[in-house]
Amino acid sequence: MSVSARWSVVAMVIVVALAAALWAELGGDGDGARTAGSDTVSARDRRDVDTAEALAAPRARADLQPCPGPGDGAGPEPLRGVVLECAGDGTSVDVGAALAGRRVVLNLWAYWCGPCADELPAMAEYQRRVGPDVAVVTVHQDENETAALLRLAELGVHLPTLQDGRRTIAAALRVPNVMPATVVLRADGSVAAILPRSFASAEEIAEAVDPPLGVA
Repeated sequence: MSVSARWSVVAMVIVVALAAALWAELGGDGDGARTAGSDTVSARDRRDVDTAEALAAPRARADLQPCPGPGDGAGPEPLRGVVLECAGDGTSVDVGAALAGRRVVLNLWAYWCGPCADELPAMAEYQRRVGPDVAVVTVHQDENETAALLRLAELGVHLPTLQDGRRTIAAALRVPNVMPATVVLRADGSVAAILPRSFASAEEIAEAVDPPLGVA
């Protein structure tokens, strides 16, 4: 075989290897995404072992409230078209549509975050006090969905939770890379406040989020 022919073979091998790697990265083997209805949730938002069957018992223990359904309008512009899994039941949620027309407190956390665990019960208490005027939705920012459900069950926190292992919401809303962090959204979809800090009580939360939301 000539030198030029050998180099041609080497180049072909490299091209095939790169193509295979790209195909796997994009989920071309069929295992990279889970389709629900017309929406697709990337498996990278959670671990491969967190199948519907594996999550059934943790979901039952956590007993989370349903994630919001479509609201009035298109929702926050940076979150339009973002589709995540509702941790409570595994359904797909169009985040922009779900938050549309609502005053929302998004609480970004992870199961391994100590301050997050301290804050989540305060978020639940704030939701109980403020009632339907504001929707508190937690966003779990780690791939281990099982651990998130077990942590919520342990804490007795039943707030609606989005599974966001890729931290898509934080990136879209330009939230600092700290946890916990809270994002306050007005009903028109605009960001009222980004609060990269922890809260110790429902009173502290109310003092921080009620004024920008116009809650009496």
